[in-house]
Amino acid sequence: MELSNQEARVIGCLLEKEITTPEQYPLSINSLTMACNQKSSREPVMSLSEQETQSLIDDLTKKRLISEQTGFGSRVVKYKHRFCNTEFSDLQFSNEQIAIIIVLLLRGPQTPGELKTRCNRLHEFDGPQQVEAALQSLASRDEPLVVQLPREANRRDSRYAQLFSDKQYLEQGITSFDVTAAPVVKPASNEATHALLERVDALESQVSDLTQRLAELEQLLD
Repeated sequence: MELSNQEARVIGCLLEKEITTPEQYPLSINSLTMACNQKSSREPVMSLSEQETQSLIDDLTKKRLISEQTGFGSRVVKYKHRFCNTEFSDLQFSNEQIAIIIVLLLRGPQTPGELKTRCNRLHEFDGPQQVEAALQSLASRDEPLVVQLPREANRRDSRYAQLFSDKQYLEQGITSFDVTAAPVVKPASNEATHALLERVDALESQVSDLTQRLAELEQLLD
């Protein structure tokens, strides 16, 4: 499976919203475009038009990764993924694995610590070591789905990248790595920073969800 960065964004958004806002899933073209263009929890930030999103949906539909669903009595066409964990896909993931894949699709390469924090609305990990174990399970498949990148200067931990759209990282990284012991917790200032990052991520996601719901209400009232 090879996805463009924009296709990865569409798939990542559908996967995310299926978990975080199931009452709004499947998504309309308007909701999906807004999800793709969120300024929070997205790296890089995109500015897709509805026409561009529709073109991506059409391409992903041809790849059998998205299907259309229209509710009874509704004129609004909605879309859902067929990417994984459905009867139409060979990809079947645990809750831990799918949470990691979603964040990597939406935010690019991440360290285990970043994944633990940024997956909090998708799945709650006990610690970075549990994240690394899930990463190893994804990397050790017959066709690896994630790769560990070389550690960058001034970084304590290595980052990990998904290989659905970031295949350029395959030659740079490794897919067989040791799960290290959980890092020793440092002074309270680090704990406070970590807690603050979790709160900021959660608040950004809540604001984005409320904005999306407001837009859908306005659409229904038109």
